[in-house]
Amino acid sequence: MKDASHTHLVLIPSYNTGTKVFETVRDARQRWAPVWVVIDGSTDGTGDELQRMAAQDPHLRVIVLPENRGKGSAMLAGLEAAHQAGFTHALAMDSDGQHPADLIPAFMRESQARPDAMILGKPVFDASAPMLRVRGRRLSNGWTYLETLGAGIGDSLFGFRVYPIVELVDVMHRQPWMRRFDFDTEAVVRLAWGGVAPINIDAPVKYLRADEGGVSHFNYVRDNILLTWMHARLLAETLVRLPGLLLRRLRGLPPFQYLGRR
Repeated sequence: MKDASHTHLVLIPSYNTGTKVFETVRDARQRWAPVWVVIDGSTDGTGDELQRMAAQDPHLRVIVLPENRGKGSAMLAGLEAAHQAGFTHALAMDSDGQHPADLIPAFMRESQARPDAMILGKPVFDASAPMLRVRGRRLSNGWTYLETLGAGIGDSLFGFRVYPIVELVDVMHRQPWMRRFDFDTEAVVRLAWGGVAPINIDAPVKYLRADEGGVSHFNYVRDNILLTWMHARLLAETLVRLPGLLLRRLRGLPPFQYLGRR
């Protein structure tokens, strides 16, 4: 990828993923420019090496946060910096090698054709996917369907997506949540509430073994409690919004309306 985009960038939050992050960044850079990495308080030394890589690559930028704040906070730091730099859209990509870098150009093209939408990866699992995780996300997707009145979100947890930056930053500034593992799901629900249409594209996902460099910070107890609390909040807010949403549908209007600033 020789010519850098002035509107769309790849944004990779990273926390202690070891050397796998270098492969992820190189794969992303082969297919897109610019690529930004947000080091979320990593203590594994990867931040220093990525900064050395960025010193040799004008299309790679590394933002280092002094302490671990969670995925959502890392994304917000990157999104705010990208907005200040004039970018309008960001493709979020995990640093652990699960997301398909070869699909970056296709997702970006779809976003450029539909800048009003969010382009969502819909995961296609292979045999490496833990069944407990696969079944758990079905439950989360069911709650998301209810919370958005069937807005068309194919998967609520898969983080390989293109977001419109201004709308997402506005959503995050208006409430204190979605700063950690709850970011991916709450982002799409609140954007759907704001009138940002979802477009789903199939994307393969691979769960890497430890001997393949796979690193996971998912904690089944802690993060499932976080997700349960998140869905309880979102469902309660859906019920509060329900009369207005149904009234808009009876009038033949879109069910959601963007209320933030442009």
